[in-house]
Amino acid sequence: MISNTADTNWDAIIIGGGPSGASAAAMLAGQGHRVLVLEREKFPRYHVGESMIPFTYGPLERLGLIPKLKGSAFQKKFSVQFTQPNGQASQPFYFFTRYDKETVAQTWQVLRSEFDEMLLNHARERGAEVMEEIAVRELVRQGETVLGVKAIRKDGTLMEFRAPITLDCSGKESFAAVRNGWRAKDPYLNKVAVWTYYQGSKREQGIDEGQTTVAMIPDKGWFWHIPQHNDMVSVGVVAEGKYLARGGMKEPKAIFDREVEENLWIKDHLSVGKQVGPYYLTSEYTHHSRHCYSPGLLLAGDAFCFLDPVFSSGLLLALKSGVMASDAVHEALVARDFSAERFTDYGVALRRSIENMRKLVYAFYNPDFSFKDVIMKYPEAADEITDCLSGDLNKDFSHLWARIREFCPLPDELALGLPFDPKLQLAQV
Repeated sequence: MISNTADTNWDAIIIGGGPSGASAAAMLAGQGHRVLVLEREKFPRYHVGESMIPFTYGPLERLGLIPKLKGSAFQKKFSVQFTQPNGQASQPFYFFTRYDKETVAQTWQVLRSEFDEMLLNHARERGAEVMEEIAVRELVRQGETVLGVKAIRKDGTLMEFRAPITLDCSGKESFAAVRNGWRAKDPYLNKVAVWTYYQGSKREQGIDEGQTTVAMIPDKGWFWHIPQHNDMVSVGVVAEGKYLARGGMKEPKAIFDREVEENLWIKDHLSVGKQVGPYYLTSEYTHHSRHCYSPGLLLAGDAFCFLDPVFSSGLLLALKSGVMASDAVHEALVARDFSAERFTDYGVALRRSIENMRKLVYAFYNPDFSFKDVIMKYPEAADEITDCLSGDLNKDFSHLWARIREFCPLPDELALGLPFDPKLQLAQV
């Protein structure tokens, strides 16, 4: 069956029902807008990226989700620690030494299938229409302006939906950025990850039970160790592909098992319990979109940028960008003005957040850098490092970057993320 008519009963169409899409949908629907979410899969569905950082609290609070999270089974998280290959562990970095323990300083380790379904159902409760198992195939355009999308349902029905604005929240596949030729790799942050899950393995006690552990291996590789509820742990290794594939090794389980031997803390914690489920592998982590907007089309979440996961910024940036996108779209809908310049502040603010975290990620991977060395020389830098790692990313960190540059180079900011303005492009031709 093929639909020959376009459904125009929408103020906003959202591609993808993950955290950025569901957040934008919940906010816009809550403001009275007619919102349609098109999700390719059927929720609940598997997804990696399970750790939150403290400043996720802000967008969650705006979404009205804090009570649901506090009443959930998700593992509470109050800290992060780092361990060396020889098993030596740092003291836990407790978020409540800097932030309020009852709000920002208490976050969660989530099972994404459950968390993402909670978010999507929240959007439904706010009034958004959600269609699952429908895959967007094409952007509908008139010249340079996006008018909506064409999508195909599981039964083969082709449908067309139109709205004044479409939000691409399609995740790492970056539906619009790929089709528009906007996708750019990061010059350096292209790692490989192999991960799996354990049940009944060792975990810390009391307030430390939910802490994230970043466990180092040679050549600036690292393990994540993320305790979840139901006695499950997400554990994975991230490093350069040539390091993980050394000796011609390609099979994910073999790579994972070999790297476990490279960190005694990880080896000890996985020495009990059992591995469950498959081993996963992904590569070429980091990518950026050259633009955040073109007429009728706005990007959010991983569709706009996916950053190396070492400091667990993914969920923060997804939720934050979804809420920020909803603010910009709401104002545009009220004003009936979808000009490119209206979305400049959105792109600038989001890129500022990304670039601040990106600098810290670059420093982390530099073999000559350690947070300890910076703090030993500049004790007052500890608070700024904590703020950045915790996700307070719209601050001015210029003093911190000047100090870190004494220990290692930092990347220039990428001139990306501003809206694409066809009028400006034509004027430059």
